[in-house]
Amino acid sequence: MHLSPKAFRILGIIATIASLGMYVSYIPQIIDNLHGLKSNPTQPLAAAVNCALWVSYGLLREKKDWPLAIANCPGVFFGLIAFLTAL
Repeated sequence: MHLSPKAFRILGIIATIASLGMYVSYIPQIIDNLHGLKSNPTQPLAAAVNCALWVSYGLLREKKDWPLAIANCPGVFFGLIAFLTAL
């Protein structure tokens, strides 16, 4: 199955928004961690490392993949913050 360029662009926008939502969802976990309800730090650290790799991949390509980098950038920051506050 091949998508038209327009459909492919729309899919990219939807996927970027979904990724941003997924990583912004760390905010309640961070708030809980700061209020003493500590969570396991393993998953947010793994997400931060994974996102850092994808951001690097997107930005180091000859033709930069901005949607990929933008979608994963919040995961680096929110993942690290969730990890650090869970310690």
